[in-house]
Amino acid sequence: MPRSRSAPPPPPEDADDGPSAAEAASHARALRGAARLATEATTGLTDLVEAVHSRIASVPGLPGPADGRTRGIAGLVYKTVRGVTRAVGGSVDTLLTVLAPALSPRPGEATALPSPEREAVLAALNGVLGDHLAKTANPLAIRMAFRRGGRALTLQREALAAALPDAGEKLLVLIHGLCMNDLQWRRTGGHDHGEALAAALGFTPVYLHYDSGLHVSTNGRALANQLEQLLEQWPRPIARFAIVAHSMGGLVARSALHYGRGAKQHWPDRLDDLACLGTPHHGAPLERAGQGVDLLLSATPYAGPFGRLAKLRSAGITDLRHGNVVDEDWLAGDRFEGATDRRQAVPLPAGPRCFAIAGTWAHEGDLKDKLLGDGLVPVASALGRHRLAKRTLKFLPERQRVFERTNHMQLLSSPEVFEQLRAWLAA
Repeated sequence: MPRSRSAPPPPPEDADDGPSAAEAASHARALRGAARLATEATTGLTDLVEAVHSRIASVPGLPGPADGRTRGIAGLVYKTVRGVTRAVGGSVDTLLTVLAPALSPRPGEATALPSPEREAVLAALNGVLGDHLAKTANPLAIRMAFRRGGRALTLQREALAAALPDAGEKLLVLIHGLCMNDLQWRRTGGHDHGEALAAALGFTPVYLHYDSGLHVSTNGRALANQLEQLLEQWPRPIARFAIVAHSMGGLVARSALHYGRGAKQHWPDRLDDLACLGTPHHGAPLERAGQGVDLLLSATPYAGPFGRLAKLRSAGITDLRHGNVVDEDWLAGDRFEGATDRRQAVPLPAGPRCFAIAGTWAHEGDLKDKLLGDGLVPVASALGRHRLAKRTLKFLPERQRVFERTNHMQLLSSPEVFEQLRAWLAA
């Protein structure tokens, strides 16, 4: 039988120097409750976020995941919303009302290090519902910022010098993917491509944090403006500038280059290298095939609750259907019914060296590789290959690499991927 517990003594009435122990405990309970609400029937927050980039639940003729869990974007929706539906009746706005007090920073907390658990929940919610959060001015909406160690950087020379005493002449910007955040570049075992490239090649890493549920082009335009300011205010003369982007981050980087050149900004001409890891340049089949989420969710025993969410899934997710990077790609019609690829042909940017890394579960060229690639992005999409010449992204052969037995998330932790990045960026 569980042991009885005595109630803790009340806090002193005159304790006014910051949050009391009781207030901190209450906040912690609220956070734990919100996390449980958002991740019911999962093994934890990391599993929730990484489910976006994991295996597709089932593909005809191929075995499903060994643990029987739903994967991919459907897995994220399943794990996030199933518990919410049972707890609060399936209302997204009710969910956000419950989560906001627990997940929003408290007064005086701006200088504190962010909680990885809270950041993971926020990133997942923004990935799935980020456009809704932004449209309704919800406090849970992520505002784009460059960060280091989870702290937002003020884009002023003196502030950057104070926040980055190690700032050198080689700048590296890292851009995360859908439903992720800047803290998640650090993988199990402590590896972080940014920190590792800093140690090996002398780069100063800066990490972008953004709402991945917004349209890629919306984020691209905002990133272009912020990069212009970052380079103008960098404390040291910049001799080298590189971007490493994972998944959707590669689309955001290409969009930023497009809009930066269109606005005659200076930073695109100063970019030396762009490396894309598992970027769906020509889309991801999970969204593309039969409108993705709608099709996959219709086969689950929870089709009713999920059906209500299908039309709420974010603009960022629907942009992954074909790999949209500019406004014209989605302005033409209903983004939920865009079976036809209407994208503008946006070539690789002239100037920087562009690199593409793809992962595949199996051996390159076999059936699994063609259908699934790294579990989210087919190899051809990650390498920019397309049946139409005008859409093909012309990565030079020596600037492409396929890693076998490597899934979408392992691209962030693979020692072999890091060694390839180091070799390319050392040139």
